Amino acid sequence: MSLSVEQVMELAPVIPVLVVDRVEDALPIAQALVKGGLPALEVTLRTPAALDVIREMAKVEGAVVGAGTVLNPSQLDAAMEAGARFIVSPGLTEPLGKAAVAAGVPFLPGTATAGDIMRGLDLGLTHFKFFPAETSGGLPALKALAAPLHAARFCPTGGITAESAPKWLAEPFVKCVGGSWVVPKGPVDAAKIEALAREAAALPR
Repeated sequence: MSLSVEQVMELAPVIPVLVVDRVEDALPIAQALVKGGLPALEVTLRTPAALDVIREMAKVEGAVVGAGTVLNPSQLDAAMEAGARFIVSPGLTEPLGKAAVAAGVPFLPGTATAGDIMRGLDLGLTHFKFFPAETSGGLPALKALAAPLHAARFCPTGGITAESAPKWLAEPFVKCVGGSWVVPKGPVDAAKIEALAREAAALPR
């Protein structure tokens, strides 16, 4: 079943941002996150294993696996071939934006300025990642951008924690947040990941 970008963002308050080095960790991480109530999983293309991790996680029932850190059309194609159901990028370029629109894949391009968002709107996009959220001025900056660009909806990512997520999610223009805190670094502890996911899934919005 294909989902729109808005439907992906509405699956849970938090989209885990995952940097996975080992393919054998893919299934236990995905299973724990989905069991904890976080079905949308962003696997960043920051490791050599990332595409294989996407393939493995896509086998988990209930998981909606996407690719993050997608930088160009060739990475977009590779991610979709691996089974990615949505695409996240740290920025927005015209080649990548046009390729994503042509592919019809849910796409969250990274934006940090009014110009970024306006370029996205010109491409027909309305949902964006605000990145890096905390170092780009935090919630005050996004409020200032969202006021004139009122058609846009956001998934802030970058520096957001379990403690700060609620203040972002309280804003009507924020559909969800991206966070890496739900999968702590180090050996995979499925029970801990599931517990952190459960807490994240229960955040009000």
